Amino acid sequence: MSVRELLVGLERAVEAGEHRVWAVRCAHALGLEGIAVSLRWGSELVWFSDDVSARLEDAQFTLGEGPGMAREFDQEPCHLPDLGAYAGERWPQFVAAARVLGVEAVFVWPVRSGAVRCGSLTGYRKVPGPLTAGQAADGLRVADALTDRLLAWRPGEEASVDGAGEAGVVELHRADVHQATGALSYRLGVPMEEALVRLRARAFASGRPLTEVAREILRELPL
Repeated sequence: MSVRELLVGLERAVEAGEHRVWAVRCAHALGLEGIAVSLRWGSELVWFSDDVSARLEDAQFTLGEGPGMAREFDQEPCHLPDLGAYAGERWPQFVAAARVLGVEAVFVWPVRSGAVRCGSLTGYRKVPGPLTAGQAADGLRVADALTDRLLAWRPGEEASVDGAGEAGVVELHRADVHQATGALSYRLGVPMEEALVRLRARAFASGRPLTEVAREILRELPL
């Protein structure tokens, strides 16, 4: 299925609850093995095709580095067809985490409304290699289409608020992280930004996913 056909069927797929199927097909049409969409500089993961794409986004958010977090790419795509050759010096921790997942190439397109970036579309490959000109252009088309979809979306009763949920579902993947950040901020008497830094550091030091550490902190709260 072509990218054009997928974009025509986007609304129908959303209405039918086939987010994951659509995302998987879209990734393959772009010549990728998986895709994910995050909002607000990676602070909220809302749509992903598979576990690797979700974990790749979590790695960027936990480490606070990576192509999806770089502010200079707020309007321009960032393509890293060979992580080891192009990104090791700038984002060494992210590259190391990505390669542990078997990822060797990462491609990021801005999800934007006019001049305002509201998120990013990230795709990956497990083998190095650039996209074709057509695939790179199609990635921008997909990012623009997802901008309209995500700006129109509002979480309802069916939205997950308890972690990862199902791959592909538009949800608050990091709801636990936001709650744990607030709890740490109150408990330690520090600003929210510092509480999030401490939460990230705890996840990095333990080698565990950020969402898992957040749930642990929430379980420690008094009833």
